Amino acid sequence: QVQLVESGGGLVQVGDSLRLSCAASGGASSMATMAWFRQAPGEERQFVAALRRNSEIGFYTDSVKGRFTISRDNAKNTLYLQMNSLKSEDTAVYYCAAGVPILSAVRTNSAYRYWGQGTQVTVAS
Repeated sequence: QVQLVESGGGLVQVGDSLRLSCAASGGASSMATMAWFRQAPGEERQFVAALRRNSEIGFYTDSVKGRFTISRDNAKNTLYLQMNSLKSEDTAVYYCAAGVPILSAVRTNSAYRYWGQGTQVTVAS
């Protein structure tokens, strides 16, 4: 059974850094694309970043470009999200996702079949 387990969330200050991890098992790591989404209170789940399996070039939402870096270690079946220069608006529950979206759909929630339970990131000003 495919499982995704996020970790690394927490409470940090504006300007701090944090690294999220997503441990994949049950075949999730073989998915073509893995991604991070986030959901702030009262808002819909939004795309943050995605990385296709055989690529080192990530897709990012504009608000995190230059601050966040997505990476994956296929040997460890783990996806990462390095978050630098954190802002209060980055506060959200961050979710890991895995699936086989077509290129044009990598930013779309419904394109991902498997999801983790989420990890809370709170950035205090």
